[in-house]
Amino acid sequence: MDKKTIRKQILQERSQLSESAHRSHSRKIIDLLKATKYYKEAEVVMCFVSFNDELDTHQFIKEALSEGKRVIVPITVQDTKELIPSELKDFSELEPGYYNILTPKKEFIRPVEQSEIDLVVVPGVVFDPFGYRVGYGGGYYDRFLHSIARTVPKIAVGFGMQLVDRVPRESFDIPVDMTITEKGVTPCSEGLYETRP
Repeated sequence: MDKKTIRKQILQERSQLSESAHRSHSRKIIDLLKATKYYKEAEVVMCFVSFNDELDTHQFIKEALSEGKRVIVPITVQDTKELIPSELKDFSELEPGYYNILTPKKEFIRPVEQSEIDLVVVPGVVFDPFGYRVGYGGGYYDRFLHSIARTVPKIAVGFGMQLVDRVPRESFDIPVDMTITEKGVTPCSEGLYETRP
């Protein structure tokens, strides 16, 4: 199955999740994420701001801020397909932007160096146990993950139906180190950064 087909199929399945299941699964995933050593040890956490029927990261971002973490959110640059990491001080600094995704208001854009980031929480549509993912097709995170140090832990989060046996992969794909769904935590054999040379 190619990326386009599997993306369409999983997005359709995800859209059928009930509101109560969406809420309870999101809470479980946030709790599992916060229990990881990667989150506990990180001072600077980068996390996507969820939209539509994605796993809800809004509460996670608010809680990370209240716990004293520095929180970084991505700003998408349409022309170059780049992500600019920007520090968020308060959730109220966000407003609807590209694709109606919440993004920092102009006066609250605070770019940070990628070297400052201790953990990246990665979005996606489909994931597999090896750490490979299928995104929305824009390539933003593919480019971004190539540009950060390989030793920075990357955790993909999503619902159980988004985790499949294997996703199509290409030579430039960067695997994540761990995937988390409401069903549990999956350390990824090809993404686990401790095993890299």
